[in-house]
Amino acid sequence: MKTSIKIIFAFSFIFLSCKEQKRAPEGPTQMEQVMAIHDEVMPKMGKLGKLVGELKSKVDTTEVGQQYEVAMKDLQDANKAMMDWMMNFGSRFDSDEILEGKALTEQKQQWLDEEEEKVKVLKEQINSSIEKAESLLAQ
Repeated sequence: MKTSIKIIFAFSFIFLSCKEQKRAPEGPTQMEQVMAIHDEVMPKMGKLGKLVGELKSKVDTTEVGQQYEVAMKDLQDANKAMMDWMMNFGSRFDSDEILEGKALTEQKQQWLDEEEEKVKVLKEQINSSIEKAESLLAQ
């Protein structure tokens, strides 16, 4: 049940975030910048799953097999981190704040500052886990 709720939320979040957003004449808002990072890494989630599948078949008790297992776990952790970030972000902000540029309260502005840092770390986690897995599979 929880898994299906997370999946439904994730797809709803993706749909809402991909909807055309208003642009401020002076450049993207902080919210738009945060969503741009999300939109940059979200398409990589399919690649994470594909790589997990490739690595899973190579996991065994040998030293090399254990390296595959570590890389697979890193990918799974990155996937979980993305799902957790989206759930948390979606619980902190409503669609008008995300998509329409609705003004944020002081508390929500602090949250947005936090979420911006979190999504930057998340981007690095996703990219580095993919790089590590691809490098290992290329050997």
